[in-house]
Amino acid sequence: MRRLGLGIVVLAGLLETGAAWGQLNFPSSSEPQQAPNSPNPPNPLTDTTVNPGKMLLFDLEAQFQKDVAARGGAGFAEWFAPDGVLLGNGAAPLIGKVAIAKSTTWLPKDYQLTWTPTDAVMSPSGDIGYTWSHYEGHSKDANGNPVVTSGRFITIWRKEADGSWKVVLDAGANDPPEAGDCCRLPTH
Repeated sequence: MRRLGLGIVVLAGLLETGAAWGQLNFPSSSEPQQAPNSPNPPNPLTDTTVNPGKMLLFDLEAQFQKDVAARGGAGFAEWFAPDGVLLGNGAAPLIGKVAIAKSTTWLPKDYQLTWTPTDAVMSPSGDIGYTWSHYEGHSKDANGNPVVTSGRFITIWRKEADGSWKVVLDAGANDPPEAGDCCRLPTH
């Protein structure tokens, strides 16, 4: 519980570092609006918000996604910092990499978790940042019928003393069942 309190204090501190990264920047009504996960995402060559920090976070998410696709829950847990926190729908917080690894034991043949970040913001100091977007989980029920769960997530990344980047907080919430196709990942 102490670590969760510390995580909340850290998160609150991050949000106070300024509007440059502590707040989500919503488009004004005069800007063209694009739905998250649109099949036609903004072009990174013309997206004025693309910068090296954002690209680094997008790259980390791509590596994270690839590892999870290949290794399942073990790959998921591997990306967490020793003091990382995982918050899920209706579940107690999992605090620490060991607790996360004990809980994320799925195999890729049984469950596939997919996501692509919608946005990423790096702190001015360049050692912590966040990503957010939509995720989908694909599995089968007891009768072998496909089951798809979907929702939104936010991941907070931190640069460790050894220069590696680790997840310090990952929080997700399932989409309501009535969300329909509005919230599905784009198909290619």
